[in-house]
Amino acid sequence: MSTVQTTISPVDNRVYVERPYAAAADIERVLARAKTAQRAWRNVPVAERVRIVQAFATAFEKRRDPIAEEITWQMGRPLAAAPGEVRGTLERARHMASIAVESLEDIDPGPKEGFKRFVRREPLGVVLTIAAWNYPYLIAVNSVVPAILAGNSVVLKHSAQTPLCAERFAECFAEAGLPEGVYQYLHMTHADTERVIGDPRIDFVAFTGSVAGGHSMQRAAVNRFVATGLELGGNDPAYVRTDANLAFAVENLVDGAFFNSGQSCCGIGRIYVHEKLYDRFVEQFAMLTRAYKLGNPTDVAHNLGPLVRTKAADDVRQTIAAAQSAGARALIDERPFVASRKGTPYLAPQVLVDVRQDMPVVQEETFGPLVSILKVRSDEEAIASMNDSRYGLTASIWTSDADAALAIGDRVATGTWFMNRCDYLDPALAWVGVKDSGRGCTLSSVGFEHLTRPKSFHLRTVVTT
Repeated sequence: MSTVQTTISPVDNRVYVERPYAAAADIERVLARAKTAQRAWRNVPVAERVRIVQAFATAFEKRRDPIAEEITWQMGRPLAAAPGEVRGTLERARHMASIAVESLEDIDPGPKEGFKRFVRREPLGVVLTIAAWNYPYLIAVNSVVPAILAGNSVVLKHSAQTPLCAERFAECFAEAGLPEGVYQYLHMTHADTERVIGDPRIDFVAFTGSVAGGHSMQRAAVNRFVATGLELGGNDPAYVRTDANLAFAVENLVDGAFFNSGQSCCGIGRIYVHEKLYDRFVEQFAMLTRAYKLGNPTDVAHNLGPLVRTKAADDVRQTIAAAQSAGARALIDERPFVASRKGTPYLAPQVLVDVRQDMPVVQEETFGPLVSILKVRSDEEAIASMNDSRYGLTASIWTSDADAALAIGDRVATGTWFMNRCDYLDPALAWVGVKDSGRGCTLSSVGFEHLTRPKSFHLRTVVTT
């Protein structure tokens, strides 16, 4: 077995990063340091933790240009779009810092004569974050920063595709003055990661990845009462109602389907369009999709880059072929996308129509630039179709009727319900999934509840004999 972790860039298939896997002694040293550091860190006032996180954000912002370029080379996002991840990371870190003092203060249940009572939010201890490559900073920041603000220490195991993200976080936290051991990272094999999950010094596991990966996390933790936060897959639906602004819906849903080459857990995978708008919607959607420029993502003229690896692109190609064999019709001619070639991670975007609800392309997550468009006759049919899925991360409605949007949203099983928006994460709102999209919550004031435990203080202040 190799002792070196290798990152192959999808841009040109060359080795971009190599790092030695952590040895057993390295892992032991990191876990021991994390446990020791957390005992002191939990006693640091929240206001001081906030100050350090704000300084971390400043250090991160100073590195925005090289960080964005590294994102492109590690996982293939077009360079023109990569700075958006830096901005989003800063937005989330700064928002969580801005609400930390209020969110973590003691809960006062009200006065009771002769007693002092409150509930304190105590840190869990050592948090192991296992982050994915598709939004490498945005995914990691969701748990890393709130965990540190809450008084935990953090060990980050980042994807082998994006190891530099863990190292950049370390640079920025060190510059911010975070005490040694409060944030650390490990480049580990899958086997070592599972062993660390089973280590009694780990008090919480925050995992982002596939449904299969989530089951692996659960199996690794099965012999311990250790909590896990799981942000897993999605096949997110959109419903275009008869009263939608058609041009606006088309523009935003094309972006929601194909941004990041469709490699987004909350990207749009299936679109249900009312029959009165269906033909016009499909025509305009396909026309805008054909305008994408696929190619080397380091060239700012290209707004669509490769998938993370050739196998990922081949899997999507097979999904398209299987859907066509079952009767689906592909609307996008691949030939004008000259970079799109078998045997490479470069893949043209594709739009499928004449698909059925029971087809795998509608039922399963497709992590690539592929979307299915289906016709519906009513709100009731749209609701039933959106709910006919084992996933439930986000869903959206495109309409001018806010009351209808609220009423329909109450009936859709999803973690986030959008009106006239999609593929976005607001750090002031809870980020949560239902069904196979995961469990637990990150961000917002609610997110702190999953990184702390409540401890009740019940003090009798007046004693009579």
